[in-house]
Amino acid sequence: MKLDMTLKFLGTGTSCGVPQLRCGCRVCRSTDRRDARTRASALLSVGGVNILIDCSPDFYHQMLAAGQPDVDALIITHSHYDHVGGIDDLRPYCHARGGLDVYCQADVDSDLRTRIPYSFKADPYPGVPIFKLHDISAYEAFSIQGIDIMPFRVMHGLLPILGYRIGNLAYITDCKTLPAESVDVIKGVDTLVINALRPQEHATHMNLNEAFDVINDVRPRKAYLTHMSHSMGLHAEHAAMLPEGVQPAYDGLSINIVD
Repeated sequence: MKLDMTLKFLGTGTSCGVPQLRCGCRVCRSTDRRDARTRASALLSVGGVNILIDCSPDFYHQMLAAGQPDVDALIITHSHYDHVGGIDDLRPYCHARGGLDVYCQADVDSDLRTRIPYSFKADPYPGVPIFKLHDISAYEAFSIQGIDIMPFRVMHGLLPILGYRIGNLAYITDCKTLPAESVDVIKGVDTLVINALRPQEHATHMNLNEAFDVINDVRPRKAYLTHMSHSMGLHAEHAAMLPEGVQPAYDGLSINIVD
């Protein structure tokens, strides 16, 4: 079945965001809105179904800026704060459905129950967000309202997290290394979203050259960089230096995925 897919980048920054607090560098002082990066999250629309990928601490403001679109389900890459810190703000979407479906690894399931225990009590307080957690595993496909999704292994330093392939899109964030099996899963996709923290080496995130290595292995038609820090430089200068077919994403960017 041909999929009509659009991805909106809600946030494209790293854990500190850009501008970074207490920083006066030229990126953090930039007036170009593409240099203002909230914490990483995205909204995938497939045939009228909206799937949120991670729920950053900036989710509330991201959704206001996006026009308050609907959310039908949430898929989570991992439970670090910059990727799930806004989950309580999903309560209006939970209330509209009597509970929102959330798909995540077992360790994320456990972390969420500890982080927001009030959502999982047998007799919850009226008005709290209610989540229906579904445990998923790498390389075991699942579906959301008829949309097939393949989670695959991503290594965030030593922490095993998930990336996702949906149709001709692959979405990766917080990756340091990508197992060969995961490369096989996403090889040849039309569109690859991949993190690139900065030009310099980092212990748990890919730098720019490491992201290029994965792009060269996967060979997508288009690649978009996300989860970028202020060390990546100004958007306009950075974009002009990237090879053909690769560009930095920015908050609010919407792209169509070719099926």
